Amino acid sequence: MLKFTINGRPIDPNNLGDAMTASMLEGIRAELADKISGIRDPKTGEFPTVVVRGDDLANLKIQVEGSPELLALVKDRLGGDVMDDTTEVPAATPRVFLSYTSDDVVVAKRIAEAMEAAGIEVWWDKWCISAGDSLRQKIDEGIAGCSHFLVLLTPRSIKKPWVNQEMDAGLVRKLNDQCQFLPVRSELPATELPPLLSGILSPAITTDEDIAQLISDIHGVTRRPPRGVPPAALQADKTAETGYSAAANAVARLFVEQSENGLFADPQFDFEALAKEVGLSIEDTEDALHELSGFFETSGRHVLVQGALFAQFDRFWKPWNPADDALRLAADIMSDPAFPADCASIANRYGWEARRLNPVAHYLLERSLIVDYRALGTLPWAIVRIVGNDNMRRFVKSRR
Repeated sequence: MLKFTINGRPIDPNNLGDAMTASMLEGIRAELADKISGIRDPKTGEFPTVVVRGDDLANLKIQVEGSPELLALVKDRLGGDVMDDTTEVPAATPRVFLSYTSDDVVVAKRIAEAMEAAGIEVWWDKWCISAGDSLRQKIDEGIAGCSHFLVLLTPRSIKKPWVNQEMDAGLVRKLNDQCQFLPVRSELPATELPPLLSGILSPAITTDEDIAQLISDIHGVTRRPPRGVPPAALQADKTAETGYSAAANAVARLFVEQSENGLFADPQFDFEALAKEVGLSIEDTEDALHELSGFFETSGRHVLVQGALFAQFDRFWKPWNPADDALRLAADIMSDPAFPADCASIANRYGWEARRLNPVAHYLLERSLIVDYRALGTLPWAIVRIVGNDNMRRFVKSRR
């Protein structure tokens, strides 16, 4: 019988593909964490703390923690690709490039003026090209800078080579995830769309309401009608400044309040039961879980909470803050060589239950501040022992 190992760990041959994917993901996570955690503020000596969440490449997320000065240094070193998830980022103004033919100038003007009045920056040749300007250069600049490429499709425009060239440029940007491509129709049946656009929703623009809906789509406003009074759980969570939506707060709060020990899959719900508990639709519950990706796993219709959720959210609905507890514990471990390592002794020393200590263990594990001593059969504890490392030393030194 063939035996496989990856990084020294025995692997079931029947799960070789999953094991290789997990190993690759683990390597990427470690490389990202090492690259960022080595950046140091030359004035204060502070190192950042790095959390990499996600169980596949599609939902990998990075959270960087530290002083504002250190976070600014991290962004500068990494080209601005890393952002602390607690930092507020102002929403960018949508920038629309409007492609049309002069035969449809009346409709184009209605669209452009309505969008400008609704807070959308519109590149329209009547406003953006002046006498003496290079047409090609100005159009290239407009397309290159747009967040939304909007083409007005009419029986006249679909025959214009110039409009088709602009559409080609817009589609290339869409394929490169550089903009959204928005084809809209006026006097043109959907059946007469070019084959390339047949799979893209192309709404008809006839009334002012159609333009208003288009503006809402660009701003990301939902098409759902206004709702009534939210469930009590959501109303209570509107005031929790977690950085997440009220729906996500309601889901997180339910798990925080109902967890017995702050562990993986503690508690468990299926989608339908979870939606009923928080008073949301199935779709809104799924959207909330998507927003909280990295804190949950799904198995069929079952929702399995990760221990990281308690480390992140306990401070909002429990009388403790895992981050503060983690710093206290780390400082004691670093300053006292005789400090106990087993969880029961640590909990007894502080007068904590497993429900309070386990989120601290998850907090430290996510940041690679302790040796990973996770194993089966350790209930009610998340880990066998809590033993610090060099990252913990730097963490304590930077935070004290």
